[in-house]
Amino acid sequence: MPPPSTTQRLQWLLWTLLAWAGIIFGRLVWLQVIRHDELLRMAEQQQQKIIEVQALRGSILDRTGQPLAKTLPADSVVVDPQKIPDLKIAADVLARTLDLDRSQLYQRLKGYQARGSHFMWVARKLDAKPAERLRAKKLSYIEFRTELRRFYPHHELASHVVGSIGYVDGSDAERGSGGIESSFEEDLAGRPGEARVLNDVRQTPYESFVTRAPEAGSDLTLSIDPNLQYEAERQLDKAIASSHARTGSIVAINPYTGDILAMANYPRYDPNLPPSSDADSAARSNLAISTPFEPGSVFKVVTLSAALETTNLTPDSLFNCGNGVLNLYGRLIHDTHRYSILSMADVLAKSSNIGAIQIALKTGEKPLYKYQRLFGFGQKTGIELAGESGGNLRDVKQWMPSSIGSLAMGHEVSVTSLQLAVAGAAIANGGLKVKPRLVIARQKPGQPLQRIPAEPPVRILRPETAITMRQLMEGVVLRGTGRGLANLRGYTSGGKTGSAQIYDAKAHVYTHNYNASFLGFAPVANPQIVIAVTLNHTTGGSAGYGGPVAAPVFREIAMDALRMLDVPKDLPEEDTKLARRTDSKSDPSNHAPKDLTKDSFRAGLFTPPGQRTVSSVTPPPVREDASVSAETSLSDRRPFLTASAERSGGPRTPDFSGKSLRSVLEESAAAGLLVEVRGSGLARSQDPPPGTPVRPHTLLRVQFGR
Repeated sequence: MPPPSTTQRLQWLLWTLLAWAGIIFGRLVWLQVIRHDELLRMAEQQQQKIIEVQALRGSILDRTGQPLAKTLPADSVVVDPQKIPDLKIAADVLARTLDLDRSQLYQRLKGYQARGSHFMWVARKLDAKPAERLRAKKLSYIEFRTELRRFYPHHELASHVVGSIGYVDGSDAERGSGGIESSFEEDLAGRPGEARVLNDVRQTPYESFVTRAPEAGSDLTLSIDPNLQYEAERQLDKAIASSHARTGSIVAINPYTGDILAMANYPRYDPNLPPSSDADSAARSNLAISTPFEPGSVFKVVTLSAALETTNLTPDSLFNCGNGVLNLYGRLIHDTHRYSILSMADVLAKSSNIGAIQIALKTGEKPLYKYQRLFGFGQKTGIELAGESGGNLRDVKQWMPSSIGSLAMGHEVSVTSLQLAVAGAAIANGGLKVKPRLVIARQKPGQPLQRIPAEPPVRILRPETAITMRQLMEGVVLRGTGRGLANLRGYTSGGKTGSAQIYDAKAHVYTHNYNASFLGFAPVANPQIVIAVTLNHTTGGSAGYGGPVAAPVFREIAMDALRMLDVPKDLPEEDTKLARRTDSKSDPSNHAPKDLTKDSFRAGLFTPPGQRTVSSVTPPPVREDASVSAETSLSDRRPFLTASAERSGGPRTPDFSGKSLRSVLEESAAAGLLVEVRGSGLARSQDPPPGTPVRPHTLLRVQFGR
């Protein structure tokens, strides 16, 4: 007998309930077991967020320990667009208080409100004053959040070396942009931490806690001397204004360690300010390492060094300069002046192009190229900065027949100011090529300071070659294109001027604009500073040559550097210039000018009345293009350069070796010699050497030691 209908209905209801319960159970198993991890992950994404906690960025310090870049707390402004009663009024108030673009801010607020967003950044990392002005208004829809802000206390000082930071690809993370900030990003940035932020249903954060603490970045100490850097930038600005140059750069380097004491560029920028669309594109480019140029006559230092290393030429070797004209493989080359016969020393001092070409021809293409490479040209120096250029130096196989002539005088090659400074350091330190460096120490939080040793130098010149080149470069300052322009008060100095005509590629002609440069060092016997000065695209014809515009910059910076480094003077205090009296009949241009201005006293050209001087008449400055007789009086040369020319049987310099200061002074006074004393103790060396013929007004230098 079939069950009654009521029972059937109950059974169907029971089975329905059981099926429904099974479905619910299965669904629960599906949600709580099978898809548990996935759903938990989705819930966490909705309810909480893992955000990055910015680490304290390490400071960048100068060599004295003062900050060039540091990180400070700063206020950022956040608004909830949904709580703003009137967007137009809010945009007016915020834009006026924070100096923002009103229309752009209003459009952003309107867009965020339309999307239902409860969070919008208005301005980040504000200065203290605008933040205080806004805080005083006590607006309910505004929230202040503390962030870390990078601050550069000296603004433009060494900006190309230090660099800046900025947001990358629209993210909240800031990274280094140029300079040390970029090259040492990993060291400075440290390791960011993590924080878990809990949100409500409207995605409004209500609680947060740190899950991993951030690790602060390392502090970096640079080799930059802030006082010397300031002076270099100041002198560069003055030279740019006076020479009407477009750009310029200066590099000051320790010749023994490769430490960069100053690296100045023009134009500069303030890393505290974000880049603007109308800013000069060159302002953020480190021209000293990134912009190569034709060096001109300053490159003759390399030519003569190669000749002294690979040939039997000496400073007294004579060269026929053809009265200023040379036909080199069908190419007619003119010298600035009609020199006839010049010694190797005078080729450098007078900056004779034809003389330099004759020396290069004696040296040969392959040896010349070899030493150009040894000095570091055509390759990067390896300094710790991004964007360095290696310049351009073609292989010998790519040279044209007349290329050896161009390279001898600094054309058909491009170099950077840093490369010039490194080359000058090799001559100053006795023939060793050093690797330039900026970072000299690193310190991680809570750990001791870690000094970074300098890389071992590489010998590229014999010591005797380097010493001879130092003496030849001193001749440039004493009687050549740097005379009266690169002389230092109380110190000896050496250097080389350079003036490369700028080629107009469109018109296929050389213009009357120049890359003017000067490479110098001081003191001569024991150089402590090497400075390379470059002014690009100077105007005014010969007034824009390296001698008139770049050499005085070297003089001013070198004097400050030697004082800052506490280098003992190697000239008597009252001896403002190392030039001796010359025969006024043979060279009437050697009369001192009548207008003794204050600048002349500063430059060390004249001695104030009442002070004793070694030389009673000071020759005026000689520009690189000045007319100088090829038959310059032998009395105007250093004795070591003219010993072979002296054949007379007259008086000769005595041998002071091992004698006391008193004995040397008594003996020199009896012989009527002018003596310059260096050091203390017993006489160890002298210049000119014993037995050299004595000429009128010869200055004898005696080095004492213990």
